[in-house]
Amino acid sequence: MVDVGGKGATRRTAVARSRISMSLDAANAIRTNSNSKGDCLQVARIAAIQATKQTSNLIPLCHMILIDSVEVQHEWLSEHELEWRITVRSTGSTGVEMEALTAVSIAALTVYDMCKAIDRTMTISSVMLLSKTGGIRGDFQRRE
Repeated sequence: MVDVGGKGATRRTAVARSRISMSLDAANAIRTNSNSKGDCLQVARIAAIQATKQTSNLIPLCHMILIDSVEVQHEWLSEHELEWRITVRSTGSTGVEMEALTAVSIAALTVYDMCKAIDRTMTISSVMLLSKTGGIRGDFQRRE
């Protein structure tokens, strides 16, 4: 692992997103909360938060960090495309980009798992870092 012990603690924030496209039947099951597995959006939200906290166990050489907060948002971009946007904040000596990226990936994967009986053709895409602040490398803002 990279030694971050000499780096100063700073307030760090990362925002990431993922998208999942699905059939109208799957989207309607999510919207009407009629999925036999339960409330898909709330389960995916909890899964994203858990993933944030478990990132260092999932990604080799990723530092274990203290998380100050996790904000999970979802938005329907169309009748059949759902976007997850997650903001992770920490005060420490290493960034939170991997935590945010892991969280949006797991949110989308949870939707897939909960809806795969309805639609096995779902597509997860656009997993990306949108912005980050803090640290010696400075801020980053994706231009879209």
